[in-house]
Amino acid sequence: MASLQHIRRRIASVKNTQKVTKAMKMVSASKLRRAQESAEAARPYARKMNEMFGGLGLDPAQTDHPLLKVRTPRRVGVLVVTPDRGLCGALNTNVCRMAYAQVQDLAGKGMDVAVVAVGRKAREFFSRRGVEIEHAWTGLLGGVTYASASEVGSHLVERFMAERFDQVFLVFAHFKSVISQVAECHQLLPIPVEVQGGPERSFLYEPSEEDVLGALLPKYVVVQLFQALLESSASEQGARMTAMDSASRNAGEVIKKLTLLYNKTRQEAVTKELLDIIGGVEALKGG
Repeated sequence: MASLQHIRRRIASVKNTQKVTKAMKMVSASKLRRAQESAEAARPYARKMNEMFGGLGLDPAQTDHPLLKVRTPRRVGVLVVTPDRGLCGALNTNVCRMAYAQVQDLAGKGMDVAVVAVGRKAREFFSRRGVEIEHAWTGLLGGVTYASASEVGSHLVERFMAERFDQVFLVFAHFKSVISQVAECHQLLPIPVEVQGGPERSFLYEPSEEDVLGALLPKYVVVQLFQALLESSASEQGARMTAMDSASRNAGEVIKKLTLLYNKTRQEAVTKELLDIIGGVEALKGG
């Protein structure tokens, strides 16, 4: 049976851990509100961009812009967005597993696949599995800005237009609620458009279709990435807050069990000492 000193040390250790988890929960809770508000505020803009391009009825076969051109996929990029740190439940595992499944599926079709990682966890996950890391960023989810999304978007657009990537997929965590973050995978490049059926649509572009699409399509890519970064940031804080809350409750349960064990062990020790004293007194009486 463990000694009283050993049990006391374990109780103190668990209490210290509980202090850390509670502090991390409070920090994540304070960051979550801002991250959630930013993600929810950006959704209507990203949704409207999708609706706008869907309403134009663009046909890649009749449009000269390179971001719409569908090529035979030989080399494919998978952009994976994860936090830099752990302690956020199964969030990192779910996103990386979905991305890894996508990588394996594409590789199984004979394509050359490379990962573009946003976040230290994604970089470490795929490095351990021998997957090529074409480029990696860290520290972006700590304070998501449009400039950081533009940097990632410019990198991907440049690679796609130079035909170093024939397709690009985006894998990230969509923030549903504090307790629900869903990993999603979408095609980012070439920009997916639905060819509209029915009557032929005609639009007038000013100054020209080439100039308008040349300005809007790269911005569309950046907006989608900006939304993905915001969703991932909110998902990270929500998942970490939930995980730390669960860890704090579990630590409380462990402290209760250890306290009961400590009291039981102490009571047994006191009883044993009393029995020894009584035994000694009886021996003296008998002598």
